[in-house]
Amino acid sequence: MTANGWTRRLSREAPSPKEVSRPGRLLAWAVRLLVPAALMCTAFHDSRVHGWIAVAGAGAALASGGLAGALLRTTPEHRLRPSLALVLMLLGLAAGSEAAGFRPAAVVLCCGCAVTALERLPLLAALPAASVAFAAFVAVDDGTGPTSASAIGGMALAGYALRLDAEARGNAHRLLAQERAARAAEAESAALAERARVAREIHDVLAHSLSAQLVHLEAARLLLEGRADRAQILARVVAARGMARDGLDETRQSLSALRGELTPLEDCLRALVRTSDAVEVTVGGERRPLPAEASQAVRRVAREALTNARRHAPGAKIRVRLEYGPREVTLDVRDTGGPPGELAEAGGGYGLLGMRERAELLGGSLAAGPGEEGFVVTLKVPV
Repeated sequence: MTANGWTRRLSREAPSPKEVSRPGRLLAWAVRLLVPAALMCTAFHDSRVHGWIAVAGAGAALASGGLAGALLRTTPEHRLRPSLALVLMLLGLAAGSEAAGFRPAAVVLCCGCAVTALERLPLLAALPAASVAFAAFVAVDDGTGPTSASAIGGMALAGYALRLDAEARGNAHRLLAQERAARAAEAESAALAERARVAREIHDVLAHSLSAQLVHLEAARLLLEGRADRAQILARVVAARGMARDGLDETRQSLSALRGELTPLEDCLRALVRTSDAVEVTVGGERRPLPAEASQAVRRVAREALTNARRHAPGAKIRVRLEYGPREVTLDVRDTGGPPGELAEAGGGYGLLGMRERAELLGGSLAAGPGEEGFVVTLKVPV
């Protein structure tokens, strides 16, 4: 046994009655009441016990009960010296009981001290205390040597079994406390993650959309101050209005995602290209619902890629393919290329850089660059 095993004390929760079942607590209280009652009946049944001897015996019984209760309260508090002092005081009462003729009470006190010491004290202190209690038991017991040895062995086994049971309860209590703490930390982490997700939704939808609108409106103001052509000013205002409309749609989608009311991804993609005959949408693989974060990432990348294709290559043919794989979903948006439009230099609503960061947060990837004909955007998100 290691040094820590010799000096280790029971946890404060190990002997706690709160960790014992109700039948166990009722049984313990029954034993506490029946044993003193039986001892009192046995001790005072003798006709020689009367007068002041009876009064002294009753006082000793009450004192023994008080000291035993104090010992049971002191040992869980890891107060070694007071616990040893209480054990010695109880053994002293056992010696006094034997001298006064109350042998059954003396035997019970010696046995109780030995078992309690083995159960609750560190082994380095429990073994000497139990040895003293066993020696006192041999002195007051009127049985033969083999009988006393058998009783001592049984009490030692009982005390050590109670110690193991208390240690098991203490370990179970610690594990339960750790599990509760882990659950609380997990719930707090989930709440923080949800707050971060809401913050990203607000940032992606409102911050980018509003900043892009400000760019176009500021450009319109400068054009007005410079008395520029009306068509140029109108183009900036129309672009700002379109971005405001897109931002409003994205806000509604984000609120629906937070409420768990997202429309199917295929329907969303077809709604994005409903007004255009130059866009072809195909869906492959086994269709299934996606997590809200993954679904939102696919929707936003599709919207951004289509917006960029219409801005940089107006009139080009665009092919959108959504592929459901066993472990990931892939979105591929590619155009056939063409001359840049008038709004090619205007800021985007969200930006592929932000979408790439979102994909990486989900453990996926986003690739964007020139293809065989035009521009290709490929998003892969694990699901």
